Amino acid sequence: MSDFDRFLRARDDGLIDETPPLLVMPSSESPWATVGERAWHPHKAEHDALERQGMSLTAELPPSPAALVCCTRDRVETLGLIARAWESVAEGGWLAVSGAKTDGIDATLKKVRGALGHVEVISKSHGKLGVLVKTPGAPTPPAEWAEAARPSVRSHGFQTQPGIFSADKIDEGSRVLAEQFGDAMKGAVADLGAGWGWLSTQALAAAPRIASLSLYEADSRALDCAKRNVADPRTAFLWADVTALTTKDRAFDWVISNPPFHTGRAGTPALGQAFIAAAARILKPSGTALIVANRHLPYEQSLSEHFGVWDEIGGNGRFKVFRARKPKR
Repeated sequence: MSDFDRFLRARDDGLIDETPPLLVMPSSESPWATVGERAWHPHKAEHDALERQGMSLTAELPPSPAALVCCTRDRVETLGLIARAWESVAEGGWLAVSGAKTDGIDATLKKVRGALGHVEVISKSHGKLGVLVKTPGAPTPPAEWAEAARPSVRSHGFQTQPGIFSADKIDEGSRVLAEQFGDAMKGAVADLGAGWGWLSTQALAAAPRIASLSLYEADSRALDCAKRNVADPRTAFLWADVTALTTKDRAFDWVISNPPFHTGRAGTPALGQAFIAAAARILKPSGTALIVANRHLPYEQSLSEHFGVWDEIGGNGRFKVFRARKPKR
């Protein structure tokens, strides 16, 4: 709750007024609905949790009398969000930028101060919050802040953007998984945690008998990139929290997945285990799942819990690839 605590401290100290701000990427773990009315968050689970608090979730950053940006781990992404939020704030309004020291808030506020002028700062909960007022004639953020954060074609030839998973390189785990794709894969396929679409492009190229491919991804920015990267009429793109998929989605002959296993900086094996459970729920009784994992992750028990048959069919020193069949209901 550190961003929330810093916000309350700044308001109590009089650095910001009672104007409900547009909240940009806040954590759903804090009661933001008590201080704001509108929010933007690209991750489906956080988006839905904030909506359940009673907040109005927006797809873009609309005009607002005030805004609070919660820093991310990617400074380029954060500066892009600050530029967009500053543009949305009305003249005379305020913008607050909050973040933890481990997310580089000091360097971010230094950049903001250099570009936009004086910033009032408070320190709390191992981080800082800076506030600046949009006075008449105030400077604007450098154009490169917004430009660098936009989607663009990277050196690997695909379109990605800062802040999404493995934006600048093809993930090694995905490469190892793709080595197992072949003509046996056919029918209806689901890519769980599809990211910006590389794994799906490899499946479509390796398995011409795929009839349909559904890309499930929780990050709306990654999914937008996938729509540009995977140009095939057999595809469907679904913004979804994979862990919330139910047996109502049971329509697939194959599942492919390189599950995430981090929540923020913390390793969370339970997240990958939840992907395994979701794969079992959405597969037909005759379906097959191909799942890649780092070697240290304890997925074997989850595979036994949710599938009647599974084996390790490939990998390398860092990754292991599982094939799982006979999903348990």
